[in-house]
Amino acid sequence: MATGRTEAATAPAAGGPAREARSLTALLTCAMAFSMLQLFLIGALGPRLVEELGVSPAVLGLTTTVGFGTAAALSPAGGRMVDRVGPRRSLVLLLVVSALALALIGAAPGATLLLGAVALGGVPQALANPATNKAILAAVPQTRRGAVTGLKQSGVQWGAFAAGLPLAALAGAFGWRGAVWTASGSALLAGAWALRALPADPPVRPGPSVRTSFTPRGMVAWLAGFSLFLGAGIASVNTYLALYGVRGLGMGPTVAGGLVAVLGVAGVLGRVGWSKAARPGRAEWLPALLACGAVGAAALLAGGLSARPLVWVGAVAVGVFAVSGNAVSMVLVMQRAAPGRAGQDSALVAAGFFTGFAVGPPLFGLLAQSGRYGAGWLLVAVEFAAAAAVAFLWAVRDRRAGTGKTA
Repeated sequence: MATGRTEAATAPAAGGPAREARSLTALLTCAMAFSMLQLFLIGALGPRLVEELGVSPAVLGLTTTVGFGTAAALSPAGGRMVDRVGPRRSLVLLLVVSALALALIGAAPGATLLLGAVALGGVPQALANPATNKAILAAVPQTRRGAVTGLKQSGVQWGAFAAGLPLAALAGAFGWRGAVWTASGSALLAGAWALRALPADPPVRPGPSVRTSFTPRGMVAWLAGFSLFLGAGIASVNTYLALYGVRGLGMGPTVAGGLVAVLGVAGVLGRVGWSKAARPGRAEWLPALLACGAVGAAALLAGGLSARPLVWVGAVAVGVFAVSGNAVSMVLVMQRAAPGRAGQDSALVAAGFFTGFAVGPPLFGLLAQSGRYGAGWLLVAVEFAAAAAVAFLWAVRDRRAGTGKTA
């Protein structure tokens, strides 16, 4: 596939001042953070939601299934829409809908509205990767795309950090609803920033400019499969890590929320570092390597049942290895996307990731319901091992087909 080509310039010019480049990176990082903040908030505030709303651990996992099931279903169409309407419109919509979803979560009296709010939150998740990748291809020189992609993907983990530390602390002081509404207001401010900072998109054409397909093929299909298993494991960790700390290890809710914050910081560093390292010829092998590291991370989480400090090491390892795998897969998509297909290809890979997010937590939740956290982390390890197998098989096929070609 063609590499190194930019799409129609709908974002700040690549040759603009360094200040504009930093501003664009910060904005994209912010958009990624808000696109999935509800996931991390529900995980970090899980012990409070279980107690105050009376939801069971299984229903807690169902919230993730509803949100990411919606995101998976909408991702192919969302990628096509981003390719048509441009990144500015898409990013503003993403942030406004994120604010609305968070506001509804904060107002939820019980499980029904909570599930409806997280379903709405699937919309920004479906738009996030296509819109931000499209902006990078339009605005960032090829030599800088890996670093910028890693930084903007780290926004998801900054969201985890925000949920696990400042927002969890705010929930302890003013209640969990106040923390969620604070996040909602922040998302609205970010939407106003995007509206002001990004240049107008070109007029929307009545139809797609390129042939579209909602069926992943070649490299995109392999990365979607890898992302499915990876997402299943990551979502289980995100959803149940804090609850595991409280119910399995005897931590207080605020300390357990710190586990999510630690995972978030490690994910930021991992995504930036591994994305910079994902150069053609090397990037193809990184998903398998990172998934293998994630298997060890799941084992460390289980080891916390015998030696509590291991859970902190495991949280760091999940961020460094498992979370970073998604960023590397997006770098690969951008390195190989054909002109006009960056949004669609990103969305198809993301759809696999979101499907994993929808499937993983309910399976873990059945084990958490009966307190079998050791078995739950074993399940996560198996999911990461399956991701490693898929990634390794693709890398072998890709090498046989010739470096830089789709296998």
